[in-house]
Amino acid sequence: MLNMDFSERVVVDSNQRDWVPSPAGGVLRKPLAREEAERGHATSVVRYEPGARFQRHEHPKGEEILVLDGVFSDETGDYPAGTYLRNPPGSGHAPFSEEGCTLLVKLHQFDPRDTSTVRIDTTQTPWLPGIGGLEVMPLHAFEHEHVALVKWPANEVFQPHRHFGGEEIFVLSGEFCDEHGRYPAGSWIRSPHLSQHHPFVDQETVIWVKTGHLPF
Repeated sequence: MLNMDFSERVVVDSNQRDWVPSPAGGVLRKPLAREEAERGHATSVVRYEPGARFQRHEHPKGEEILVLDGVFSDETGDYPAGTYLRNPPGSGHAPFSEEGCTLLVKLHQFDPRDTSTVRIDTTQTPWLPGIGGLEVMPLHAFEHEHVALVKWPANEVFQPHRHFGGEEIFVLSGEFCDEHGRYPAGSWIRSPHLSQHHPFVDQETVIWVKTGHLPF
């Protein structure tokens, strides 16, 4: 198991991790959290080399994807960088990438009642005003769970706050900061239920953030 104690704060700079092979040739991974080798809860950065294909497989507890670069494809379509996808529990597909791509992938983490199929091109979706100078792009919500992109203008300081149901962040650009450290693009931060921090940025920064989904 890797980073499966949800009561602990975890920080991983994926830039410092080595790629490891998957069962599919040309598909490499950087595991961030994993329950078992090829089953159960998993959060990873995944890279498809050009022309790589993965055999058809099912998602008994769902799959969540953010395309970081390149074009990700399956039998439902082609999804360029910036696409956010949710494949609900019980779905399946045979993914591939003709030109290659890099993804943030979360497996086996859906509530079984969360059956929405989601396809959002974040490059074409408007930002909404958030607290202070922040801009927010909601991506999904189910009961306590909320997923969004958040854009921070340079020198923004956010109020100290607690994370009911935890918080998970992947830094997409810029550098995210709080009193615990500084996190460049490619960093993954998972903070447990009722943890607290006081975030800020020095430069414009965009993060993917999920809240309310961890055990409590």
